[in-house]
Amino acid sequence: MSHSGFYGPIEDVLWKKAQKIKLLICDVDGVFSDGLVYMSNSGEELKTFHTRDGYGVRSLLSANIGVAVITGRQSHIVENRMTALGVTHIYQGIDDKQVPYHELLELYAVRPEEVAYIGDDMVDLPVMNVVGLSICVADGHPYVKQNADMITTIKGGHGALRELTDLLLLSQGKFETAHGMSI
Repeated sequence: MSHSGFYGPIEDVLWKKAQKIKLLICDVDGVFSDGLVYMSNSGEELKTFHTRDGYGVRSLLSANIGVAVITGRQSHIVENRMTALGVTHIYQGIDDKQVPYHELLELYAVRPEEVAYIGDDMVDLPVMNVVGLSICVADGHPYVKQNADMITTIKGGHGALRELTDLLLLSQGKFETAHGMSI
């Protein structure tokens, strides 16, 4: 059996996993952004973020689904963007993503099957392999795609995260009542 989604049919197994999610953990580069890092001559770093993804994050938070970020890079841009979206647990400069993952399980009082993780590269696999729902963006590494429960139809930084937030809200019957902001 499959369910109707905005981006195509959703297999029953995926739908059932999405129904259980209480916390979404996200990588940043390649998920929130397209993975490109723009550097100015003065060394200033620039990234782009899609407003649709921001709306999706705000919608999850309004529906009492937690959102956290774990990223390997350290950036004021990420801190500013996530804070503006209302994300309070922001882990940057992280080599071993399992350490903050276990901390988040305790902070949110959730079990692994109640956690979703979205990533795009090899560094994301250790956490993706232990959560209830693992997602890779459409342009993620091929090996990561092979090991994910879901592959988005949209590329990272172009609304892939919104595709996932829509699935979580739809599967939990919260889509119509969850409200975000395009920021």
